[in-house]
Amino acid sequence: MANRFDHSSKFIRLAAGMGAAALACIAVPAAADVKAGVDAWSAGDYTAAVEQWQGPAQNGDADALFNLAQAYRLGRGVEADIGRARELYAEAANKGHIKAADNYGLLLFQQGEQTSAMPLIRAAAERGDPRAQYVLGLAHFNADYAQKDWVRAYALLTLANGAGLPQAGNALAQMDDYVPLTQRQQAQSLARRLDEEAAQRRSAELAAVDLGTPQPAISRPASSAPVRTAAITQPSASPARIAQPTRPVPVPAAQRAPSAQMNGNWRVQLGAFGVSGNADRLWSRLQSNPALSGARKTLVPSGNVTRLQAVGFASRADAQRACDALARQGQACMVAGS
Repeated sequence: MANRFDHSSKFIRLAAGMGAAALACIAVPAAADVKAGVDAWSAGDYTAAVEQWQGPAQNGDADALFNLAQAYRLGRGVEADIGRARELYAEAANKGHIKAADNYGLLLFQQGEQTSAMPLIRAAAERGDPRAQYVLGLAHFNADYAQKDWVRAYALLTLANGAGLPQAGNALAQMDDYVPLTQRQQAQSLARRLDEEAAQRRSAELAAVDLGTPQPAISRPASSAPVRTAAITQPSASPARIAQPTRPVPVPAAQRAPSAQMNGNWRVQLGAFGVSGNADRLWSRLQSNPALSGARKTLVPSGNVTRLQAVGFASRADAQRACDALARQGQACMVAGS
């Protein structure tokens, strides 16, 4: 029975753009030029942005190098040049720029240099990058460039899906035909732990920059340090081409494992609504979040409001971990008794 996702026959397109980072005030001319470039980019003056970044980039400023790489990849303010973008990503990554290292790893993978790319992709996945989690998850499923580990593969794809990466949901649906129920249940716990570890790693990196921790080189991708100033806010970049899973050989229905669903009695309350339809809409938005994987929706009438709860957690600790993960994403919640 075929049970692998083909990395070579069919491709999807992934946007390689990154979100904006917080600006840090650095009282040196180069930092001022980098910020001026970000302001020009945000105003749509891409040529002026590139001009502002040229000088700091020549002086080795990692943020300017990264922003120029994005500009070359997008073809904004300069002619699109993926080769030049790759050089700039590599240079910025060698100075410890995290987002540059993430994009560089994905670009290497897309260009067929998977062996060189995988350490960078693994490090990006550990920091919670959904694109890297998707690639690493498929690698673990296929035993290509990573050891076979279906529990970790399913957990990584669950996280990528929860972050909104569209192709991750399709991959999970295909994995459901092959990954046993017990392994999928194990993957839900692992996904929550990986999510917590990624949040801790990001917090540690932010603390490291405040303390002036030296930045590592790209030759040690497992250790990384944070960005100092701003990355560009941008629309979808010239997308990378990263392998899409092909449709597996169908399995007779009798051989398919049922959907993994938790059966505990502890609950996470997600809100109380005067209009029950608003509860349904919130659940539609949250049900794919990895923190709620395996939980089921319940609506509890209470006077003039309807309480939306996710049910199925085996213990208060499990429910609290899920609530904590949601809270880090800005979703209010509380643990309800069994």
